[in-house]
Amino acid sequence: MLTTRLQKALRGLLRLAQNPWLLNHVLAADETTWQQQALAHTKYSLTSNGLPAVRLTHFLSSANQTVRPFAFRDGGSLPTDLLLLRAVASRVVDCRYFEIGTWRGESAANVAEVATSVYTLNLSAEEMRAMGLSERYIELHGFFSRPLANVTHLYGNSATFDIAPLGHFDVVFIDGDHRYEAVRTDTRRVFEHLVGPNTVVVWHDASRQPGQPRWEVLTGILDGLPATASGQLVQVENTLCALYSPVPLPTHTLNLLADPVPCFEVTIRVGQEPKSLFPQ
Repeated sequence: MLTTRLQKALRGLLRLAQNPWLLNHVLAADETTWQQQALAHTKYSLTSNGLPAVRLTHFLSSANQTVRPFAFRDGGSLPTDLLLLRAVASRVVDCRYFEIGTWRGESAANVAEVATSVYTLNLSAEEMRAMGLSERYIELHGFFSRPLANVTHLYGNSATFDIAPLGHFDVVFIDGDHRYEAVRTDTRRVFEHLVGPNTVVVWHDASRQPGQPRWEVLTGILDGLPATASGQLVQVENTLCALYSPVPLPTHTLNLLADPVPCFEVTIRVGQEPKSLFPQ
């Protein structure tokens, strides 16, 4: 029996190697499975279009907003994702912000300009080396956030790092490993230790593109949320983010074929050094 299964597996891998387009069918089937698991949750009004939607402009205090720094490099957030984080943090006096996943430090640096204290947790250099990651890749972590006095860099695995002593935060951003088990674990631990009555939680890459759910991530979020979480779970239009709000938000069903309103105006200014992006 084991030999038969192994032979089938090898034949399947050979077919994928000979016909790479077959991988699309595998991924589609996997996505359908995650979607079905997510839709089994009835608490947060999930549909085949994803979570109820909230306009990004709902969080903005004015029409003119700035995102800085922004690297326009691989593996980062959309400008609108960072704009959302800045906007949510700026609503809170003396905001305490915590995030999982530092990368180049763009999100931490953006929020640091409007928050009192920022904590960012990432795997240590030793842990990344053990994964076979290059030294240059490791060096780039925290590039924008390391020079900032109000940013505290924490090192460890978010699944095991002792976050309990940190207390409650006003805003939490979960942007670590986006596989189901990691998202579920990060969500569960954040709500267990860091979320207070007024905490807003944001998850990155809950969509593949704005308005296109990433069902594995959504399933991890939904399975990780405690039954006692009484807030509202939404997707934020024009971003890749899902958001948990302790207070009700004005929602609607997202229509990807609706007129692209509102639209946004983007102004690009080049900054040479990380510190030069934060004028005193």
